[in-house]
Amino acid sequence: MKLIVRLLAGILAGVIIGLLVPQAGIIEALARLLVTFKSIFGEFISFTIPLIILFYIMSGVANLQQGSGRALSATVGFAYLSTIVAGSLAFFMASTFIPGMVELGSQAASESAGLKPILVLHIPPVMGVMTALVMAFAFGMGISATGGSELKTVVDQAKDIVALMLSKVLIPGLPFYIAGVFAEMAVDGTVFSTLKTFGVVLMLAIVMHWIWLSILYFSTGALTGRNPLSMLRNMVPAYLTAVGTMSSAATIPVTVRQAKANGVDDNVVDFAVPLCATIHLSGSAITLTTCATAVMLLTGMAEPTYGMILPFLLMLGVTLIAAPGAPGGAVMASLGLLTSMLGFGESAIALMIALYMAQDSFGTACNVTGDGAIAALVERFGRTAEEPMGSAILPEGQEG
Repeated sequence: MKLIVRLLAGILAGVIIGLLVPQAGIIEALARLLVTFKSIFGEFISFTIPLIILFYIMSGVANLQQGSGRALSATVGFAYLSTIVAGSLAFFMASTFIPGMVELGSQAASESAGLKPILVLHIPPVMGVMTALVMAFAFGMGISATGGSELKTVVDQAKDIVALMLSKVLIPGLPFYIAGVFAEMAVDGTVFSTLKTFGVVLMLAIVMHWIWLSILYFSTGALTGRNPLSMLRNMVPAYLTAVGTMSSAATIPVTVRQAKANGVDDNVVDFAVPLCATIHLSGSAITLTTCATAVMLLTGMAEPTYGMILPFLLMLGVTLIAAPGAPGGAVMASLGLLTSMLGFGESAIALMIALYMAQDSFGTACNVTGDGAIAALVERFGRTAEEPMGSAILPEGQEG
């Protein structure tokens, strides 16, 4: 919650500074400093994206080695399918309702704002996004297959270094980055239409979370013979805990307890819920898809179509595996796809980060609540009577 407050403070400060630029020269100097920070920080984000994808996904895939084969396959399959279907539904809802509720193309000129940075610094990434993704899976599966403990140790240590960069540099710097973006928009005169869109998109994303949880639990109830309303009611403590903690990992004990209260086998719950905290991010997919659709419409980019969004979702479901253990980890892991597959520029990326962070706790709550339904499906379809359940490994500090 502290991060959300700081981001809101950054938005407010950027708006005020941008509006005051024409009245005071010293304010213009401050605004240019903010824009300079935004420019350099944006380069650092671009540099960090392949490292996030490479080491977090490699570590996450390498950790998917324990537990029975059928149960593991079922858990991963149901989690992936849930993420893709949820994101698809979010796109159709967003593309239907957002055009009639926001001023389209109002932010189109933001990439060439009147404020210019004092210094321009280019920080090229060490590799492309797709190179990082393919390498992460190739080495992750190789480590899992060969039991390469030494290489796994190196990968985990590299992941810890990237996590340190996220927690000590990227996350603390986001409020200033967002302030620079909104200062530019205030100078350009597009800030108020953007803020209006923020409210519409955030409400739509949260409503979509609830709709998806209803669909997921009613489908699960029909397939497993359980009462979906009773299942949802039992999962409310997990939902509320996730809203408060903004962390799938911190909510695992509550999610496990409530999933067991739904009558799901204890061994299945103990295996599936910690694993789903890492790989099941349907709420995050809903928010990312809704926000991406809104930003593309708002900034005057190419009109989003399902033909564009589906490949993005298919890759997103993979990229979100072991999303970084920091608030907003899912959006940070998705930035490479947004730039490479949907053509997002710097200002569009900044809007995505601000939008996602503002609802991060609700997206996490949707993720963990859905884990209870996945566990019930795994019990029904993902095990045999002879097959013991292993224990899933959750990357330390995992956030959902």
